[in-house]
Amino acid sequence: MATKSKSEIIESTTAIIEEQALTKEQLLGYLRQIMEIRAFENNISSLLGRDLLKGASHLYAGSEAVAVGAISAMREDDLVTSTHRGHGHAHAHGDTHAKTPEEKQTHFNKMMAEVLGKSGGYCKGKGGSMHIADVDHGNLGATGIVAGNLPVAVGAALAQKLQGSDKVVLCFLGDGASNSGNFHESLNMASIWDLPVVFVVENNLYGMSVPFAKVSKLPNVADRACAYGIPGEVVDGMDALAVRGAVQKAIAHARQGKGPSIVEAKTYRYFGHSHSDPRAYRTKEEEQAYKDRDPILILSQELKAVGMLSDEEMEAIDSEVKSKLKKAMAYSESSPTPDPSELETDVYAPSIFTVKDIETEAELREKIRTDPNIRQISYAEAIQEALREEMLRDERVFIMGEDVGLYGGAYGATRNLFNEFGGWRVLDTPISEAAIGGAAVGAAMAGMRPVAEIMYVDFSPLCMDQIANQGAKNRYMFGGKTSVPMVVRTEGGAGRAIAAHHSQSLESLWTHFPGIYVVMPATPYDVKGLLKAAIRDNNPVIFIEHKMLYKTKGPVPEGEYLIPLGSADVKRSGKDITIATYSRQVLNALSAAEILAKEGIDVEVVDLRSLKPLDTHTLIDSVKKTGRFVGVTEAYENTSFINEVMAVVNEQAFDWLDAPMQRVAAANVPVPRSEVLEDLAIPNVQRIVDACRKVMR
Repeated sequence: MATKSKSEIIESTTAIIEEQALTKEQLLGYLRQIMEIRAFENNISSLLGRDLLKGASHLYAGSEAVAVGAISAMREDDLVTSTHRGHGHAHAHGDTHAKTPEEKQTHFNKMMAEVLGKSGGYCKGKGGSMHIADVDHGNLGATGIVAGNLPVAVGAALAQKLQGSDKVVLCFLGDGASNSGNFHESLNMASIWDLPVVFVVENNLYGMSVPFAKVSKLPNVADRACAYGIPGEVVDGMDALAVRGAVQKAIAHARQGKGPSIVEAKTYRYFGHSHSDPRAYRTKEEEQAYKDRDPILILSQELKAVGMLSDEEMEAIDSEVKSKLKKAMAYSESSPTPDPSELETDVYAPSIFTVKDIETEAELREKIRTDPNIRQISYAEAIQEALREEMLRDERVFIMGEDVGLYGGAYGATRNLFNEFGGWRVLDTPISEAAIGGAAVGAAMAGMRPVAEIMYVDFSPLCMDQIANQGAKNRYMFGGKTSVPMVVRTEGGAGRAIAAHHSQSLESLWTHFPGIYVVMPATPYDVKGLLKAAIRDNNPVIFIEHKMLYKTKGPVPEGEYLIPLGSADVKRSGKDITIATYSRQVLNALSAAEILAKEGIDVEVVDLRSLKPLDTHTLIDSVKKTGRFVGVTEAYENTSFINEVMAVVNEQAFDWLDAPMQRVAAANVPVPRSEVLEDLAIPNVQRIVDACRKVMR
């Protein structure tokens, strides 16, 4: 960017001020925010250098004009998603929302305390430098995963469209994020639905150390906008007023229902990627060239040129910034570290179910087992009923996924819902698993209750980052200040001879992550009641159906009912052996129990129903009664969730065991295409019978 003469500065600055109707108070406020961010970052650098601050901090110094310029163009009820280098976004946003000097100081205090991991921080010290959020005021938080916030921003924007709101989402990302799959999936999804989101690319020339020119054939990220049929603009990222003008235009475009835009701000980071970065990939001359165009210098020169800033006013702002930083450090140093009792708080939103709810459901399921007049419907029909009832009950509930609309889903589980609710309540998505998962997260954080479908559980690792790193962790990282009420429906299991990419049981992947519930129903009654409960729950729920169960039929009452998550069901009572299992293997276990009954072996079958939360009470009571345990799962033996169940039994009921525990699981091989090999690879009735006979011996 060429240096402007004084007359050019006066002319361009005057034009911007008049065009944007800016006041002196606003302009001095922007300058103060830039200087506060710089002071904040320099202070963090000093703390890191003196080893007084632990953990990773990615400093924003040099790019302050982007955050301040972009956020000043927002309306106060608009939303923001941020990145690991997000101190500037968090400060500009929080300071704008704080109205009084006292509120602004409090905001600055909480920022600093969070970076230092103190309990007085925005997230109670649980998020730290890379994960500051102020969800109450529309800052949906920062992510430590490059491009991890893009699908979340798309989901938050989708929520605005579904709610009929004219709010806009500002999504900050770095140039490195533009080469991720999330970038393509998110921009494509936002563009096809004309979502109100502005992607602000902070192009500081380097991803970590590799120059942008080495990873992109095009010189500008904004040049890619044409691929999505949206506007793209490159702007001087060292000039806050230039950034403000470009973002203001993009926001107006989005607010008018015209969809997303890319605003690429060419900027610089004065520090390395992180504190340990020696910056060997940059030259001193390059660094100095950008420092000669420092955001503080540019804005102060512009304001002085038009007579809106005197030397005395500049000194007064500088003094105010130093005083504010000193107070923020004093607050942070006096703020206690988090109490050890906080370790396990904020992982999950509180349960919506009571002991009475659990008792009521237990009475209902006993009734349907003994009442021959209860109607019989299929597993798929039960899913359809659950979705329809919840969509009628709560307008925030919507469905999204590949082919869920007119096609009705790969297994017909959403059939006819499109015709009844239309294309904005049953959304057909691109084949973009990451964007589907992340959009569900963002929509949930922005007030909706999405039910996203991932066609096969085999495909769910494609959206693992979004669900596990954003959806599952945001509540905890942000100090319990947000909830993510979303359901991801998917199906798994073998039985159709469709080989290794469409036949796995990958539930143990999802049980691994704190913050996610995992549910696996076996019967039409269970699938309806559990799905309705999952939709009403305030936590992310992975809801895994089995492809071989969709046509099975069973009794389902016509009235309203819910099955509280974390409530197992004793499908068959017995005194000799406990079989613990779930999903399709419940049916095999019941068949095995009937065979064993003829041999005088009385088997109790415990259907776990939900793996997280796990009903350890019912499980352990059963083992204490029978003294023997067999775990059955269709997942791979060496990593299956039944191994965790066995660990729980070992820890809580070892003294009651009369024989070593046995497990029946899938072979540790990819699921074969051949029907003969597939049958050998997964548990069957005979293998369960053999395992039970073994524990009896």
